[in-house]
Amino acid sequence: MRPSWIRARFPVGKNFKEVKDILMAHRLRTVCDAALCPNIGECYNQRTATFLILGAVCTRKCGYCAVAKGIPAGLDEEEPYRIAAAVKEMKLKYVVITSVTRDDVPDGGAHIYAKTIQCVRNLVNDCKVEVLIPDFLGSVDALSMVSESKPDVLNHNIETVRRLYPKVRPESDYERSLQLLKIARQERLFLSTKSGIMLGLGEQWDEVIEAMQDIKNAGCEIITLGQYLRPGKNALPIERYYTPMEFERLKREGEKMGFFHVESGPLVRSSYHAKIQSESILEGKDKFLFQKID
Repeated sequence: MRPSWIRARFPVGKNFKEVKDILMAHRLRTVCDAALCPNIGECYNQRTATFLILGAVCTRKCGYCAVAKGIPAGLDEEEPYRIAAAVKEMKLKYVVITSVTRDDVPDGGAHIYAKTIQCVRNLVNDCKVEVLIPDFLGSVDALSMVSESKPDVLNHNIETVRRLYPKVRPESDYERSLQLLKIARQERLFLSTKSGIMLGLGEQWDEVIEAMQDIKNAGCEIITLGQYLRPGKNALPIERYYTPMEFERLKREGEKMGFFHVESGPLVRSSYHAKIQSESILEGKDKFLFQKID
């Protein structure tokens, strides 16, 4: 039985249907649907969505995820153009692009990320772009391909604490993910970086604090903290539910560490309120760059 604070509205409404229709018309997927996000109704009704690229099948077998796993089909090189067209039709000013992990592709699909960013910029030049990327097996070349396309925010989720990686993310590596975030900041000083953690998989409080500090030390400006919700019977069980008060405590801890923005709450997901999370940071950087150019 879920506690009373884990409640999401049933997805209905005019905007919800319109967004679904646009996505269907352009043959696009969102992680909102694929990962069974509890905020899908709220986000679609606000005409926001997180586009899922590189197909519908992931090559990894993380224990927490609802996305299909197995052997994916080839890449769709026309997908970036369709996403840009949907962004324009939805009149978005901020878009989040993420993907399944494609370890079967030499560059992990990095060129599709870069192409998608460019297509969005070409068609909707005042739209901010956030990418939520996989670890690309630690490939600096793949990361550079994405970062050189100049997204406004680069997100890579740590997901859980160091100790739980073998159980939760058996094909991933805690240090490799932290290193990816560090390199992203080193390559592009004015790139805002972001990461997130799920809670409720068996971690201890001090381990959460340690992971948050590791993310801060990697140069991240934004962190998201949310409750893990089991997406199906084959996924890892929920070990405990964190209370809203505990999420508020973690928010204060993150602020003390120096994060510019801490999004912390039971239903928080990586892309939830993404535009709001980044607005003040990006506005400040835009002003600084303008002053430098001037």
